[in-house]
Amino acid sequence: MARGRFGEHLKRERELREVSLEELSKATRISNRFLQALENEEWEKLPGGVFGHGFVRSIARYLGLSEEALLGEYDSARAEKSLPIPPKPAAPIPPPPKWIPAAAALIGLLLLVACFYIARYAWHHLADYRAAKQAAVSIASSPNVPLELTVSATASTHVRVIADDKLLLDAEVYVGETLRFTAKQQFDVSATNSTAVLLTLNGKAMPPLGSPGTFGRMVFSHKNLR
Repeated sequence: MARGRFGEHLKRERELREVSLEELSKATRISNRFLQALENEEWEKLPGGVFGHGFVRSIARYLGLSEEALLGEYDSARAEKSLPIPPKPAAPIPPPPKWIPAAAALIGLLLLVACFYIARYAWHHLADYRAAKQAAVSIASSPNVPLELTVSATASTHVRVIADDKLLLDAEVYVGETLRFTAKQQFDVSATNSTAVLLTLNGKAMPPLGSPGTFGRMVFSHKNLR
């Protein structure tokens, strides 16, 4: 192992005085392996703290060296050896591949286009629905559309139906009987028992002709479908 300045200095002073390791070991009562470890600066083989200082003081006294000076060299050499190895700098985080921003931009554009077409479809669908509904209302309320009247009897009663000033029915209608009539402009309907008949005009239920058990009469036209 390569010696540092402390180890070289210690060995040189020992050899100048022609003192062998065995002699120094017997005089200081320090193990030969500890003496070699000091000269080789193998700190991992040596005890630390007061034991290390005691070894250095004993050697300095036997060799006639300054204890404080040798202790200073010892502490400096051991401190340099025990300095922590600076950690390696963290590897920089590599930048994301260049294609990722482009892919993100493309996905965003596709989503925007999809939202546009969805909104456009929903708007056209709503517009078509409104147009169809308006057309249905217009057709139902148009005077050119024929009126269809359905008369269903829930109890026997006399019923009279006039369509466009033309008498179509003036007779008794019995329970469970259903009659259908058509007109261009209007129906004039009357019954001796107002609630004994159920009336629908073009599939739309009409109100009773009057109070229960009384005579009732009502005129129906396109206005009733609005």
